[in-house]
Amino acid sequence: MEHINLNIQSGIESNTGCGGHHIKGVIQQYRESMKGADFLKFKAIFLDFYGTLVHEDDDIIPVICNRIHGNAEVECNSREIGSYWWREFSSIFKDSYGDSFQLQRDIGINSLSKTIETFKSDIVAEELIQIQFEHWIKPRLYPDTIPFLQAFESTPVYILSNIDSDDILKAIDYHKIRVTDIITSEDVKSYKPRSEMFYEALKRSNLKAGEVIHIGDSILSDVGGAQNLGISVVWLNRLNKSLPKGVSPDLICKDLNEVKTYLLNGFEEGSIVV
Repeated sequence: MEHINLNIQSGIESNTGCGGHHIKGVIQQYRESMKGADFLKFKAIFLDFYGTLVHEDDDIIPVICNRIHGNAEVECNSREIGSYWWREFSSIFKDSYGDSFQLQRDIGINSLSKTIETFKSDIVAEELIQIQFEHWIKPRLYPDTIPFLQAFESTPVYILSNIDSDDILKAIDYHKIRVTDIITSEDVKSYKPRSEMFYEALKRSNLKAGEVIHIGDSILSDVGGAQNLGISVVWLNRLNKSLPKGVSPDLICKDLNEVKTYLLNGFEEGSIVV
């Protein structure tokens, strides 16, 4: 999932060692396999949005959970509320595709309503969740986003986002972001890591999987989704998380400035910072 982040996912925890020896091992493997490679071979860039170009709603989720906790009749804490909401959201999310597709806003409301009901709070989900919806259309911009996009103005850039079309269009306009095209879950009636959004991006760009590179912060949605189709992927590890076992992104970067360096200058021995 892309921008719903309840901070209770297992297996991807903060790590002050930039992912430790496992990440260094992945980087060394990448160095050997990509030595001398020209990153400019990629004819288009695919980009995630929330967590990659703009901030996730990490600061919003605790506020919502605390509000529910404040008048819940069931004995609980905010973390338990957040965990329950995440499970409810995820359950709906994974089955949301094709004829069963639901908009991100509807999934948010439905899962939050179930959470409020479970903990016996009298808060109205549609009212409480508005602060999250407001974030979706006016998210905070990462300072390296605009310089990155400006550096690739002559390269086709596509945003692939698990979000309703109206919300991301408002966010794009709010920050005056300019890209070639935007593809949303609403457009393809499915969410990353399913393949539909990536296939649509390849179709619109008229390119093959080996001719594009995807950049995103989600191990599941971005790394897993792109690699399932044979698309090279950069894991944007802005939050300094550890790398789950069995996952091997093609490249790991801490911000878009690093990504820009590799894409513009190509791969150089010893240039990776971990």
